[in-house]
Amino acid sequence: MFPTVKDAVSISDLDRSLVEQILKEVWETGVKVVMKDDVVECVLLSPANYAHLVDELEDAKLYALAMERMSRYDPSQTISQEEVDANLGITEEDLAGWEDIELE
Repeated sequence: MFPTVKDAVSISDLDRSLVEQILKEVWETGVKVVMKDDVVECVLLSPANYAHLVDELEDAKLYALAMERMSRYDPSQTISQEEVDANLGITEEDLAGWEDIELE
């Protein structure tokens, strides 16, 4: 969602009498662009929109990191789960009862 002209407010409207109304609109619409002389001064975001934006940025960074790592991936260098377990001394008995536990 990108802000539009209807989401804009003049910086002169940010006096004490209108701030409460402007913030209410931010909560309702999610965004308000503050203008001064037809130039964007800042963008006000609701906490939900800000959190969503931060989540999207984090996802993009993780995706870029995964793609960079995959560019160096060499299937011949992988080892099986059995080899990992053996290297760490993990037995089938150690893993018994863990199949119902969900990891995120």
